[in-house]
Amino acid sequence: MTTQTWIITGASRGFGRALAEAALAAGDRVVAAVRRPESVADLAAEHPDTCLIAQYDARDAGAAGELVRATLVRFGQLDVLVNNAGRAVVGAVEEVGDAQLRELMDLHLFGPAALVRAALPAMRARGTGTIVQMSSQGGRTSFPGVSAYSASKFALEGWSEALAGEVAPFGIRVMIVEPSRFRTDFNAGDVLEFTEASETYRELLAAVRSDMAGADGRQEGDPVRAAEIIVSLAHGDEVPLRLPLGREAVERISGAYRRGLEEVERWAETARGADFADAPASVRPI
Repeated sequence: MTTQTWIITGASRGFGRALAEAALAAGDRVVAAVRRPESVADLAAEHPDTCLIAQYDARDAGAAGELVRATLVRFGQLDVLVNNAGRAVVGAVEEVGDAQLRELMDLHLFGPAALVRAALPAMRARGTGTIVQMSSQGGRTSFPGVSAYSASKFALEGWSEALAGEVAPFGIRVMIVEPSRFRTDFNAGDVLEFTEASETYRELLAAVRSDMAGADGRQEGDPVRAAEIIVSLAHGDEVPLRLPLGREAVERISGAYRRGLEEVERWAETARGADFADAPASVRPI
């Protein structure tokens, strides 16, 4: 396999850590972009020539350029960018404040967007590159209590789908990864945030809150296996635009597509009635 250079945000634990370890095990070079460098000091010690630790807050769009520059100075190229850093806020729409919603948008959309923009010139210059956007099954389907999280992941997916079409002519690929529940720290008490339960929604969201809080350590997904799949695809000739990961993700996302198509078909005649009666069929190229 050709040696690749990766930037991985949120590499201190969970998917990010598993990806960093899998890429290094494959003989690749990794820039582990983390808020706390000491959290990955062991990786640098074990792989002194192929692992660079960079202090980085994924919400800080202004720091993206320097992260890419440091990568190019150390390794001379950038092949794979993984926007992985993330977390969730659980609460009803009326319980999640503007600051919480904006923070998730910074973490899941604006920060990744800035890092992609910073990375693209180097990838275009070489005519190759893979951008891995870590989304979620919650980036394709949502349910009560996760509006803020899903909003940020839906936004990332729409942005990334357009990006994929724009950069494909330059040899750059985009893969949106949509995991189900994996045994990462996503549901850990110091990561998952719950809003204060209001009287209005306390009973309605009780089961959701309990399920999310009790999932830590019991998730069915194996992050090590998931990382091996992603690394293998990054080295392969083809990547999917969207990759559901885990059985639950495959089933839930498939169900969401089926329900969506059924609803479109049910209301199709009503919807078509909004056009001018004499309007020709659309000939737009997209």
